[in-house]
Amino acid sequence: MHPFNATQPPRLAILLGYAGLIPFISGAIGIWITPTAWRADVLTALLHYAAVILAFMGAIHWGLAMARERQDDAAHRQLGLSVLPALLGWLAISSGLPALLALALLISGFIGLYLADVHAVKLELAPRWYTALRKPLTAVVLISLLAAWLGVLVH
Repeated sequence: MHPFNATQPPRLAILLGYAGLIPFISGAIGIWITPTAWRADVLTALLHYAAVILAFMGAIHWGLAMARERQDDAAHRQLGLSVLPALLGWLAISSGLPALLALALLISGFIGLYLADVHAVKLELAPRWYTALRKPLTAVVLISLLAAWLGVLVH
């Protein structure tokens, strides 16, 4: 069976995907429980990790577009749009935005990326199993970033 036709994600992709959630979850919890003197460092680490992962996830679309045998309009669009997550992540951490706006930008980026992931699967630009993997991972990322956002707002 061609890997694009599989409906279940590969086991390694599942394990690595869930392991990648550890910094999101620990960062969100850290915003709430870390002593005040360290809270800014925890937030900075979470923002930077989120920006890196956003860029990494966008790069998957770059790779998928490059791997296509037929370089049609859909592949070109996917290739072009694949750089947006990296730019959003960079903007969130390098522009001096207040933490609440940086978190909101990252949240928006992950929502947009998930929608692009679903669209890519529908167009058969990504494996059928990709949505099954991305949905729970994106949910945990968004919950973590929202918890951090709320923690910044409250503290």
